[in-house]
Amino acid sequence: MDTKPMDVQQSATLTEIMSEPAAWQMALRELRQDSTIARIVEDSRNRTEWLFIGCGTSFYLAEAAANSWTLLTGQRARALPGSEPLLFPELALAKEPKLQAVIISRSGKTSEALRAAKVFKSEFHLPTIGITCAPNTPLGEICDATIRITSADEKSTVMTRSFTSMLLALQHLAARTVKNESCLKSLESMAEQFAPQIHAIAEKMQGFVAKHNFEDYVFLAQGPFHGIAREASLKVMEMSCSYSQAFHALEFRHGPKAIVSAKTCLMFFLSENGYQAEEEVLGEMAELGGVIITICNRASEHVRRNSDLVFELGFDGPDVARLAPYVVPAQLLGFFTGTKKNLDPDNPRNLTRVVILD
Repeated sequence: MDTKPMDVQQSATLTEIMSEPAAWQMALRELRQDSTIARIVEDSRNRTEWLFIGCGTSFYLAEAAANSWTLLTGQRARALPGSEPLLFPELALAKEPKLQAVIISRSGKTSEALRAAKVFKSEFHLPTIGITCAPNTPLGEICDATIRITSADEKSTVMTRSFTSMLLALQHLAARTVKNESCLKSLESMAEQFAPQIHAIAEKMQGFVAKHNFEDYVFLAQGPFHGIAREASLKVMEMSCSYSQAFHALEFRHGPKAIVSAKTCLMFFLSENGYQAEEEVLGEMAELGGVIITICNRASEHVRRNSDLVFELGFDGPDVARLAPYVVPAQLLGFFTGTKKNLDPDNPRNLTRVVILD
């Protein structure tokens, strides 16, 4: 690789990625005891629709959280970027009588997130929940209640463990809302089981990146994993300044597959619910010459034969409990691709840690 090992080892971004399983375990333990969670569950008992708001990575987190919420609670849930309620409030349907708004911001300072929270409170009189990784934030001052995952905060510009930890917190809240103890235990056991896997995953990804050069990166998923695919695409774009896109896996057949070549890296996030249909697309893209990375729970022989790199996690529990670990290989792909290009993922080009507008 072009980057010296010591440079990689000293990276705050890599340290934060590798710390994710420990951060998840700590966050889930703290959430079990957090009186704020119990109060939110009680106060939102009559809410029947949820709107999750975020900007950038936090928007993709909002998408994954909204899908998780519907799957776990059966309630309607949607996600919007923080700018939409400000520019097109009628599309936010913020006048729905039993709507609950959730505003996501790692720093609790993102301007558009704060403005959206204020609009929900002052103009639409909606109950608001904030979620952040920082204490004593402007977001916390605006919202009716705030979930704080301070153990998952980061030094880096690029969000990694904050994304996965806040997602797990919102999944925890959904499971608590419907008293789904089985899901709570699945999240906790996932965090424990993933801890011994992460170093091997990092080594495999670093070796893969060292051997390949790509012109395009494509991330493909369905259902609750689609938000994860969009976040994966963003990680590669942010850390390596590479061209990347995300699509629903089966939609990729309908035009976008025109770009596939031996210089295209396609990462598939396979669900168990849609496994058969998704693996068919995977095989078709392999036939077109694309280089395939697969993240799945358990790989079929067809998937192994048609993939260039497979990460098989082997967890028990529902699809929704695997969203957080599925994104980790993509974070590592972005990091190692960036360092191979002699970029510094700790200080990505043109980016700041928080977007604060005048």
